[in-house]
Amino acid sequence: MAYQALYRVWRSQRFDDVVGQKAITQTLKNAIDQNQISHAYLFTGPRGTGKTSAAKIFAKAINCPNQVNGEPCNECDMCRSITAGTQEDVIEIDAASNNGVEEIRFIRDRANYAPTQAEYKVYIIDEVHMLSTGAFNALLKTLEEPRKNVVFILATTEPHKIPATIISRTQRFDFKRINTQDIVGHLETVLTTSEINYEAEALQIIARAAEGGMRDALSITDQAIAFSDGTVTTQDALEVTGSLSYEMMDRLMQACGEKEVADALATLRELLASGKEARRLLENLLVYCRDLLMYQQAPQLLSEKSLQLTEAFQTLAKITPPAKIYHWITVLNDTQNEVRFTNNPTIYLEVAVVKLANDPESAAVASNSADNSQEVAQLRQALQKLQAEVQRLQENRPTGAVAETTAPVKKTKATTTFRLPKERVFQVLKSATKKDLANVRNVWDDLLMSLSVTQRAMLHSSEAKAASESGVVIAFDYEILCQRASNDQEFQLMIHNQLSRMIKDYAPQAVFITKESWPTLRQEFLAGGQATEESEIEVEQEETEAAPVEPENDDLVTKAQELFGELTSIEEN
Repeated sequence: MAYQALYRVWRSQRFDDVVGQKAITQTLKNAIDQNQISHAYLFTGPRGTGKTSAAKIFAKAINCPNQVNGEPCNECDMCRSITAGTQEDVIEIDAASNNGVEEIRFIRDRANYAPTQAEYKVYIIDEVHMLSTGAFNALLKTLEEPRKNVVFILATTEPHKIPATIISRTQRFDFKRINTQDIVGHLETVLTTSEINYEAEALQIIARAAEGGMRDALSITDQAIAFSDGTVTTQDALEVTGSLSYEMMDRLMQACGEKEVADALATLRELLASGKEARRLLENLLVYCRDLLMYQQAPQLLSEKSLQLTEAFQTLAKITPPAKIYHWITVLNDTQNEVRFTNNPTIYLEVAVVKLANDPESAAVASNSADNSQEVAQLRQALQKLQAEVQRLQENRPTGAVAETTAPVKKTKATTTFRLPKERVFQVLKSATKKDLANVRNVWDDLLMSLSVTQRAMLHSSEAKAASESGVVIAFDYEILCQRASNDQEFQLMIHNQLSRMIKDYAPQAVFITKESWPTLRQEFLAGGQATEESEIEVEQEETEAAPVEPENDDLVTKAQELFGELTSIEEN
């Protein structure tokens, strides 16, 4: 017989065999035992956590004539045919390669017919998030009007890509990442049953490398068995996973702790030269620093790892201040994010090691100094521009003509490439209410925190000026940000989704304008007689913005006064 991979041989055949998902399996068993079977289920979670296995076990259990306490017997013809994949009433579909409307319509048509052999006709759709929009719409019709004795089980690793209308018509079960110790326990069972020798520490390394996925753990174990010479050793596991041993990490972090930058960089290059992968290296160092902190604060929690805690590790944990460990974790975490998007991870790793070998205080001082230097440079540049502008005005105009120069300056400033969405603003103002505006402003801080860092920075210099049932007018301090927001469809969709989530029965479309244009737009709307009795536009103290600008308030003159103080004099004709 041809060789079968461990993850296929040891695929769960009973709910009790599914590792690390006790709450889910017990719920499904109870539902089967009490005959409370829903027409649709959604299994979500990371890869290799048992979603598809649980779906097939569920299909066997509801159709098994000999099921006991929700568990299939796995001995009858029905169970065997489902396990072998030959039962025509249990259909398993890969949505990644069958994601069109026609495929789903075919499933919908077949679902109208009663099962031929089994009690329930079961459709298991894996990677369901890959379906097209049309396919989801076709599937929705079937879920809205389910046929008797037809069960849909949808499995996905990316539930956020599934329409809410589909999710709301299913029972959702979220499979979590499997605990490291649960993975180790299952691997011990597998290797012991297979009569393969192993070292306990090797299983710990494999389990950590699997990142919560049992299928990945079994695949790595398969590689380690093939690589080993009869016994799966710690060194075999390190070689196969590309992980670091505690001795390697001891050397690197000890050099960082002693501020030996040259030794730390030499150790890093030695590790990279031996074939260690950058992402795995950073992950191992993060776990190592976490273990240092845990050993300091709660050593009893690391008792299961006592075989790995070397004397050098224990010494380093005793002499390293917690603040320094926090600094190490922050540096490693930031570097892990940076390495993800670069083709030259070695550079980032070397920079990270230099940071690790420096005190957090000195690193903070260096960072602040860099920030201050950048601000000083920007201020100097702005000062030079203003000085040049004032000098040009003085050369081109006779004495006393400062006030007259304000007109062309303002005209140049008013020139803009941004086109105000006047009609859309007026559409919002027609049905604007103070209640809707108050609701938006009440959740404004929460809205900012729900956005990404870049989106938050863009929206931070803005303010909601008016809101209706279908729209919200957002005014930006700067035209460039307004232009950028208007062209960013993802940003607009995020605001729409977050406001609809935070405010009940409210899903507005955002309209972006500049704060400078708001008084004019509002005045034009009111003067045009477009306001209805229902529209409630909040009147703010903005008369100064709409009033004619006196020469003394001109931006250029004001900045000149700030720069030159008493040396500046304003003369009028």
